[in-house]
Amino acid sequence: MTRIVVTGGAGRLGRTLVAGLADAGHEIISIDRQVSDAVELTSRDAVTQRAVDLTDPTATTAALTDARADALVHLAAIAVPFSAPEDIILRTNAALALNTMSAAVAAGVTRVVTASSPTVLGYGAPTGWVPPSMPLDEETPTRPWNAYALSKLLAEQTAAMLARQTGDATRFAAFRPCYVIAPEEWEGAPTQQGHTVRERLDDPALSAPAVFNYVDARDVATFIDTLLEAMGEIPNAETFFVGADDALAREPLCDLVPRFHPGTEEVAAALTGTTPAFTSAKAGRLLGWHPSRSWRDELAAADARAAGSPDSRKDTAA
Repeated sequence: MTRIVVTGGAGRLGRTLVAGLADAGHEIISIDRQVSDAVELTSRDAVTQRAVDLTDPTATTAALTDARADALVHLAAIAVPFSAPEDIILRTNAALALNTMSAAVAAGVTRVVTASSPTVLGYGAPTGWVPPSMPLDEETPTRPWNAYALSKLLAEQTAAMLARQTGDATRFAAFRPCYVIAPEEWEGAPTQQGHTVRERLDDPALSAPAVFNYVDARDVATFIDTLLEAMGEIPNAETFFVGADDALAREPLCDLVPRFHPGTEEVAAALTGTTPAFTSAKAGRLLGWHPSRSWRDELAAADARAAGSPDSRKDTAA
């Protein structure tokens, strides 16, 4: 059993991650601004919640020291671009990353993982965006154009900075989860932008800003479990994309991406069939991790449950 601190554990991704790690046999301390009554956090004996202001360096250091954790997964952040003034997003997210990861080092935590975002690549920039190639991977140049994306790139760089300070005494990694879909959202609950999954599929303009990327939150949980196990064996401060093996679209992205991202016709030509715009191949190579869920299977299972089929899947909960 590993003792893991998850910051932002009460959030959309955090709830499923905490539950998945607890179900995998780990002891979890979920730290957020306030204690949550979410069933994922309250129904498991292996989960403890703490309310901490992580923008306060002293409180953060005290919380991480008291936790006596083996690992930290840092999710806490203002999670939506332009949901607050740009200066607030940048200051808050940068401070959360620095405070939390520095506190983990001071507390002797030996494995530290921080959440980044695919937005660091700069898609959707008002002046245009054409990557050098597709699918997009960890070698694609980062070109953040808003405070949220910049704050996530700073989180990656904070991990790399601390790795240069500590050497291999502390192992770091960053991950860029694609558009997270929580288990209840397959059943029709609103996604982060307020639309259902089916609405995002029916109207490609809704998924186009994220270049049709997505990932089931339960797949993120298995990724983190796999990553934490492997961190001593892979290079320090690696960054990984974490996404589904297909696109959140009913049409091939070689047709859809140029429609919404002008100038990408040539680079998007490789995205035939169900190929997604983002690849998690690096996680497969270094960790042996692969996503197991797709929107087709999850929506079909949701339809079966709605119809009362005895063949419906029972693992909707995180």
